[in-house]
Amino acid sequence: MSTKDFVEKDYYKVLGVPKDATEAEIKKAYRKLAREFHPDANKGDAKAEERFKEISEANDVLSDPKRRKEYDEARALFGNGGFRQGGATGPGGFGFDLGDLFGGAQTGTGTGTGGGGFGGGIGDVFGGLFGRGGTTRTQPRRGQDIESEVTLSFTEAVDGATVPLRMSSSAPCKACAGTGDKNGTPRVCPTCVGTGQVSRGSGGGFSLTDPCVDCKGRGMIAQDPCDNCKGSGRAKSARTMQVRIPAGVSDSQRIRLRGKGAPGERGGPAGDLYVVVHVDPHPVFGRKGDNLTVTVPVTFPEAALGAEIRVPTLGGPPVTLKLPSGTPNGRTLRARGKGAVRKDGTRGDLLVTVEVAVPASVDGKALDALESYREATADEDPRAELFKAAKGA
Repeated sequence: MSTKDFVEKDYYKVLGVPKDATEAEIKKAYRKLAREFHPDANKGDAKAEERFKEISEANDVLSDPKRRKEYDEARALFGNGGFRQGGATGPGGFGFDLGDLFGGAQTGTGTGTGGGGFGGGIGDVFGGLFGRGGTTRTQPRRGQDIESEVTLSFTEAVDGATVPLRMSSSAPCKACAGTGDKNGTPRVCPTCVGTGQVSRGSGGGFSLTDPCVDCKGRGMIAQDPCDNCKGSGRAKSARTMQVRIPAGVSDSQRIRLRGKGAPGERGGPAGDLYVVVHVDPHPVFGRKGDNLTVTVPVTFPEAALGAEIRVPTLGGPPVTLKLPSGTPNGRTLRARGKGAVRKDGTRGDLLVTVEVAVPASVDGKALDALESYREATADEDPRAELFKAAKGA
């Protein structure tokens, strides 16, 4: 990351978050934008791809507390008029020259290293951000994040599962061991002298650094470019990884696995792997948060007189529930501890909804019994309250 990027780019604006946004707010904004502008979801859209790169770059800085602090300090000092070039006047009416802040330039009556100056210069304040003498050394580069998808059965989502994922990402070229050179003997880039970055003056003794265009920021140039990676040192790599999906995941949930993404460069850490989970429906059971749901048919006598009914569970033996007399159609009973696994290892409940089953045809003794029941309850009108309420409205 060049000093110019830190000064000129507003990463908070890129992610659409305020400058005092929390880590969680930054993460939420990044995930939302990354899903919207991901190249896989915008095939052939160059603008979406460029937007995705900007979003990823902003997240890399703001999600790292140390880099975010450096960025905020750099923006406060240089991006918002804190100091100006060429002896401009600061907010308090004092003239400042950026040349006085770097490399031992004189300040007042002292020198850059004397007691009356700024000590070691602003480079001491920001350390690795600006570097010594206007030169930034090539830093380790974090690997790219990878996103993949997996489809689980309903039972696997509830209980958790280990699934194989085949992924493609950028990794050090195996043919040249990441050197970019057929013989493994690249030469130091003469333009940036191996740093991977070049400095350009902007007046007032202040220099900005950018990635070297000749070596593309690698610091080395292949003498005999590798046929596989064309001298870049990076190539597409396919690998299969066994990934553990935790118990209790829900449909469309996005899981982050740290350090399981693309390998880093120059000793940098690997990126992260994001897995979007899809869950197939179950023919019997449903889900409501940590609870499972099931609809169980019962007969009219069971609902009217009460009964003990057997209810299936997911992957376990049936449970017996007591059905109170006078149970109406649609009432929900609860079988505790028979639901989905929670994060703390406990289980939710099984919610059992009662559905009174009406026979398609009745004959014989059953028909006689129902006729007798109808005669015995002829004076009862279950719709009386309904009409009364309707008139009152």
